Amino acid sequence: MDIIFLVIALICGVGIGLLVNYLIAKSKGDAMLKKAKEDAENLKKAKLLEVKEKFINLKADYEKEVAEREQKFRQIENQHNQKEQIIKQKYQELNHKNQELQNQTKKLDAVRENLNSQITIVENKKKELEKIKFQEVEKLSQISGLSAEQAKAQLVESIRDEAKTEAMAYVSEMMEEAKMTANKEAKRIVIQTIQRVATETAIENSITVFHIDSDELKGRIIGREGRNIRALEAATGVEFIVDDTPEAIVLSGFDPVRREVARLSLHQLVTDGRIHPARIEEVVAKTRKQIEEEIAEVGKRTTIDLGVHGLHPDLIRLVGKMKYRSSYGQNLLQHSREVANLCAIMAAELGLNPQKAKRAGLLHDIGKVPDDQPELPHAVFGMNLAEKYKEKPDVCNAIGAHHDEVEMTSLLAPIVQVCDAISGARPGARREIIEAYVKRLNDLENLAMSYEGVVKTYAIQAGRELRVIVGADKIDDTAIEKLSYDIAKKIQDTMTYPGQVKITVIRETRSVSYAK
Repeated sequence: MDIIFLVIALICGVGIGLLVNYLIAKSKGDAMLKKAKEDAENLKKAKLLEVKEKFINLKADYEKEVAEREQKFRQIENQHNQKEQIIKQKYQELNHKNQELQNQTKKLDAVRENLNSQITIVENKKKELEKIKFQEVEKLSQISGLSAEQAKAQLVESIRDEAKTEAMAYVSEMMEEAKMTANKEAKRIVIQTIQRVATETAIENSITVFHIDSDELKGRIIGREGRNIRALEAATGVEFIVDDTPEAIVLSGFDPVRREVARLSLHQLVTDGRIHPARIEEVVAKTRKQIEEEIAEVGKRTTIDLGVHGLHPDLIRLVGKMKYRSSYGQNLLQHSREVANLCAIMAAELGLNPQKAKRAGLLHDIGKVPDDQPELPHAVFGMNLAEKYKEKPDVCNAIGAHHDEVEMTSLLAPIVQVCDAISGARPGARREIIEAYVKRLNDLENLAMSYEGVVKTYAIQAGRELRVIVGADKIDDTAIEKLSYDIAKKIQDTMTYPGQVKITVIRETRSVSYAK
């Protein structure tokens, strides 16, 4: 019984607990449902507000876009109206011009008709004139006994001879006038330029003679089995000629820098007294370094003396190297200094830039001294070097054109060419091989003998003047001026010569009789 009571009590307790839990859960569910409905209602209101706001914004944007489109449409309409107005105005102008053109056409038609009538009258007059002319020619032919063609030929021949004589006389007169005016000024400038430049000249050869105090030193210089002399030749690249010449050793080589290194090295070895292969190599290396430093120093000193600034260091070295180069027996550095000074003076006299002229004159033979020798004329090679080291275009052109290898494009070019010729043509400046000298004289005489009417030719004044004797029965006085001009032109075009060549044509008639 107690057990049954306990079971019933337990069942009742469990039922009551479940009922209480149900009631509690139901109250919580109702509360949550109520809250969810409130949240949904708030969210609904918020979304409605957001949608309304977006609608208002979209409506405002649409209205703005419509207003902008209406404004653009009005602008386009205004532009269209303006263009239409312009087109109407141009149309009216075209109508006006068309009217004027029609009026001008009518006037031209009237003028054309007038001209046609005048042309007809002129043609009629021309026919009448030709008829009269023919009648007059017939009368003249009857009177003179010559046909019209014969009379015309005689007239043409006489006019041709007269015109030729007058032309030669005019040419001679103009040339004389040009000589009186131009030659005087040119000679003044050239002579003044030459007189203002006075520099010493040095003659360089392909050999250097080293003098020794006694012939006993020759054996020491040669060394045991020729070891010393072979070491000297190997170190310097110069041939040492030891022969029977008393108290002298000849150093032979085309490179003057190497010869100078060999001479100074040999001098130091002889002075020191220690002559053996190791000492030779040491002294030659030291001397070569001294020569390189001297070359740079000579280049700097030359540019400073001449007032030429801003040269590239390699160009300065090449200028210093000119001291050991020669051309036709003329020292290249002295020649370049002469040309630089001549160019500066001549440029100043002509109103040009003397500094540029001096720069071009100093560098005009720079293509002769580089160690590498390409297969180019020295003027063109020098121009390429100047362009490489950023020299001015007019200076480069003056360097390249001083022997006419390139076209002259600046006023400095003829000045450098003339001054180069002046420096080379100075008496004693250059030496010329006797065979070449004789050949040039023979070429001058043979060139003049190739012309018709020439009897004899004589090259005198060391080739500076050419005397041409012509036959009096072959050439008249008016033709000798043309002959001298033609010979001078041909010499100028075909021959190479220093300075200038004077051509004198002589024509004379001799009559010889004997009284018996």
